Amino acid sequence: MAPTATTATTRPGIVNTFEILKLIAGIVLLVAVSWEVIGGDHIHLSRTYLTVQFVVCIVFLCDFFVRLAAAERRGRFFWHNILFLLLSIPWVNITVWSGADTTHDWGIVVSLLPLLRALLAMVIVVRWMVSANRMRRLFAAYIFTVVVFTYISALVFYDYEVLVNPKLHGFGNALWWAWMNVTTVGAEIFPVTAIGKVFCVMLPSLGMMFFPIFTTYVLQEYTHKKASDD
Repeated sequence: MAPTATTATTRPGIVNTFEILKLIAGIVLLVAVSWEVIGGDHIHLSRTYLTVQFVVCIVFLCDFFVRLAAAERRGRFFWHNILFLLLSIPWVNITVWSGADTTHDWGIVVSLLPLLRALLAMVIVVRWMVSANRMRRLFAAYIFTVVVFTYISALVFYDYEVLVNPKLHGFGNALWWAWMNVTTVGAEIFPVTAIGKVFCVMLPSLGMMFFPIFTTYVLQEYTHKKASDD
């Protein structure tokens, strides 16, 4: 019975360790993508960036299989979380190793896939750090999601448009464009690439979908404060 008890005690500790590693890996990947897009040549993926991408994906894969081993119903866990497994595979590195001709633009977009999983981990941590109030936790997750997604959209827009869009001058312009679109105000910089047009539609859609959450939060806080004063 002793080995079984030890194993049962150890597994949660390993899972929690990977939660921290996954969060750190996500932050590192976001920094690496930012460095590659803002400081890169927009033609080739650097070897350093590919190495970071591979290491981060390995961390995510290890996290998946550790959770799979700790799950009581492994088959159910596998099929319920297969999307996380697919997002953790280093597709960019596999493409490069296979000798396939990969453009910088598509390499950046594909390498953002692991960030989707990292974003989920970051949202969970943000919600955990906020008070137990359900609406405040939802609002914190909302703010975090909008900020990170807007920043990533600016990165992708800049990477695709900087060489072909005469109105785009520097990453600051791309960041301004992203924030103007997510607030549904719009910007004078119009996309000329297919990916840029896709994000030009996605950002206002995201803003419109999440705006009711902001409104509900403000109303709840106002009602709660008014009830406390009375």
